Amino acid sequence: MFRRGSVAVVAAGLILAVGGCGGGTDEKADASGRALAQPAPTRPPSGELVEWVGDMCVQTSALEDLRAESAADLQQIRNPDEAGSDAHLFAVSYLSRTPSAVDDVESALTELDPSGVPAADRLRNALLKKVKGVADHLDEVPLIDAAVDAEGIVADVDKRVQSLTPPQPDLLALTKKDPQLAAAYQRAEQCSPGWNPDEEAASPTPTPTPTGPLPKAADGKNTDACSDGECEVLVTSPVWITANGMDVHVTPGDGSVTFETPSAVMRLGGQGGVAKWGDDLKATVVAQNKEGAVLKFTIP
Repeated sequence: MFRRGSVAVVAAGLILAVGGCGGGTDEKADASGRALAQPAPTRPPSGELVEWVGDMCVQTSALEDLRAESAADLQQIRNPDEAGSDAHLFAVSYLSRTPSAVDDVESALTELDPSGVPAADRLRNALLKKVKGVADHLDEVPLIDAAVDAEGIVADVDKRVQSLTPPQPDLLALTKKDPQLAAAYQRAEQCSPGWNPDEEAASPTPTPTPTGPLPKAADGKNTDACSDGECEVLVTSPVWITANGMDVHVTPGDGSVTFETPSAVMRLGGQGGVAKWGDDLKATVVAQNKEGAVLKFTIP
């Protein structure tokens, strides 16, 4: 037969045993008294992953700019006040520039090594497939089509360019599911809103542009002096120049001069640029500014 005092001692011991369990730790417990595991901290992303994410942001941005520029070009060629009778020449210029821009993105995506994040690599592969499909099509578009249906050919190319949107889920959506990818996205400066490459990276070989008045051209604005292939003329607006039997359409711009023939388009970035058509003709930009350009035509 137990005494009352013994029962009290046993009860006290049970209370101590239950209440003291786990009392020396900082772990949280749920309603049942079981300890809850703390989430492991996210490891910093590797430098390679940060670089990979940054490169993807650069190419995504390049495609976004290309879509906007292509839409603006199509609008211009549809506006007779802008394109006028030279619509086919504008289309030739567009068809010369656009495939090159798409090819640049394709090359960059092709050279991008696997990131190590399966979902991100699937995104890169899907985007590369879209870009390659458009690039392959544009390589088959002959420039001569622009002379037949300038607006139609540009509209068709623009439609394909507008299809170059990031596959879904895009990179930003993937970061919401992968902590490592999210951390890399935050560290990649190319993914920051409003990011732009520095001036040196954007224009590694800046072209000098005169700030003063243009020098006097030996033949003034007399483009007829170029008929023998040797002349120096001032060009202040779009004009056809016949030199050594070759017809060249010259368009001066604020920072460039464009030379167009039925089979080729060359855009020079200002002073010092040289356009050459085999052994038949060469054009050198002597000086150029917003007022126009002084051009020297010679026979190589």
